[in-house]
Amino acid sequence: MPITDLLERNSKLYGEEVALVEINPEIREEQRVTWKEYELIQPTSTSYYRRQITWSVFDEKANRVANMLMERGVKKGQKCAVLLMNCLEWLPIYFGILKSGAVAVPLNFRFTSEEIDYCLKASDSDVLFYGPEFIGRIEDIAEKLKKNMLLYYVGDQCPSYAEDYYKQVSNSSSVAPRVLVEDSDDAAIYFSSGTTGFPKAILHIHTALMQSAKMEAMHHETTHEDNFLCIPPLYHTGAKMHWFGSLYTGSRAVLLKGNSPEAIFRAVSEEHCTIVWLLVPWAQDILAALDLGKIKIEDYKLSQWRLMHIGAQPIPPSLVRHWLEYFPHHKYDTNYGLSESTGPGCVHLGMENVHKVGAIGVPGYGWKTKIVDEEGNAVAKGEIGELCVKGPGVMVEYYKNPEATAEILKDGWLFTGDMARQDEDGFIFLVDRKKDVIISGGENLYPVQIESFLMKNNKIHDAAVIGLPDSRLGEIAAAIIQVKEGMELSEEEVEAFCIDLPRYKRPRKIIFDTVIRNATGKIDKPKLREKYCGDHLVEKQNQG
Repeated sequence: MPITDLLERNSKLYGEEVALVEINPEIREEQRVTWKEYELIQPTSTSYYRRQITWSVFDEKANRVANMLMERGVKKGQKCAVLLMNCLEWLPIYFGILKSGAVAVPLNFRFTSEEIDYCLKASDSDVLFYGPEFIGRIEDIAEKLKKNMLLYYVGDQCPSYAEDYYKQVSNSSSVAPRVLVEDSDDAAIYFSSGTTGFPKAILHIHTALMQSAKMEAMHHETTHEDNFLCIPPLYHTGAKMHWFGSLYTGSRAVLLKGNSPEAIFRAVSEEHCTIVWLLVPWAQDILAALDLGKIKIEDYKLSQWRLMHIGAQPIPPSLVRHWLEYFPHHKYDTNYGLSESTGPGCVHLGMENVHKVGAIGVPGYGWKTKIVDEEGNAVAKGEIGELCVKGPGVMVEYYKNPEATAEILKDGWLFTGDMARQDEDGFIFLVDRKKDVIISGGENLYPVQIESFLMKNNKIHDAAVIGLPDSRLGEIAAAIIQVKEGMELSEEEVEAFCIDLPRYKRPRKIIFDTVIRNATGKIDKPKLREKYCGDHLVEKQNQG
């Protein structure tokens, strides 16, 4: 069934139960704006901005959005883009688009005006919903956009060139639209991270979205009694598809704006969250705050928190071991995936396999995997090759880009571009991105392996390894090291620490600096190369 049926089912079964809560610790009571028809609540124990909606209101809002679009002539299969920060309006707009039979196109909140314009054209979007944080960027391209697009402004004081979303949607019917939405219908276009130029448009059907919802609930044993804390941006498949587990079970979720250790602990404590998905830097920040005594576990109600899982990038095993020292009762999981595979879960560690920390895991529910060489032949266990995945969550195509599609989709297999190996027990270990491999003196160096080793040092907060050009060796490994707050670390200490690495794997250059990460927590290797390599960045991208 299409993903929209789950929302309608939850409205019937759990109509008066809370579906979504929005929290923004940075907005205080006197700064609040009360949006119509959303329940605004301030618990006596808090002073931050908090709103919530029930499942019935959620479904009603989605119906209004769908009917509003259809009244304005939007037809099945047309594309409607969403450019919003996480908020209570985000998901009702997304599901309203789907209920109308249209295709939802979430946009990265970090996109520049030029990138927004490019993605709207690449996806053939006819409608754009955007929030107040993006007024400046949209104004730069508004003259072009308003000629061919319907612009809905989701905020206060609507610009003259856009439609007032709240005014228009409130005048639309709350009755479910009579549109036949089928499993095979196009559902959403997500954009790749764009690390080698402008992002690619990734097309998914409803079957893929439903697969991710059922898979998430099964992988993490989500029940109706769970409460998921969602911190990452909803435009990203990672956040959205993890929340789909809540949709599948009709359970509550909290959208938290802010990722400080204090904000996360407070939200878990006061909202009684049971499942939290973190990115590596947020987990690192929490551990650093605990180590330094800036936050104390006993000051919060955290006993109901049962699962912490991390994805979006390779996870240093030392981080997980450190985490379990503070939270020995926690279940833990690692989730691997790509936007091209409908986000996380095509490979996952499994909550019962914490003894295999360091692996990304085994094929997820409904998925198959293989590791191949340059000719596409399966490699033996223990050997390194490119990871390929196959399952109901694989994208249809890069939208209107058959050449790029043919490069990574072969006989139903998605070639991920990630180098991996499989151990004797069948667990897959991610070695590195194919384009990030450093070739030094004829030897292949895999930065993730070196980064994981460096993270064992208790003075290192974060580490990234990139290739720098070298006239003799072609490339050398350079380690960008971010030292923990309140600690000192010298280049000589790092070199001494690395003595246990094989000589050819030891970083030949040490740089003490902040490790740059993108919005989804991944180390931003292109930006690091641009900062330290200059023209070498272009060469590495061409290799990818």
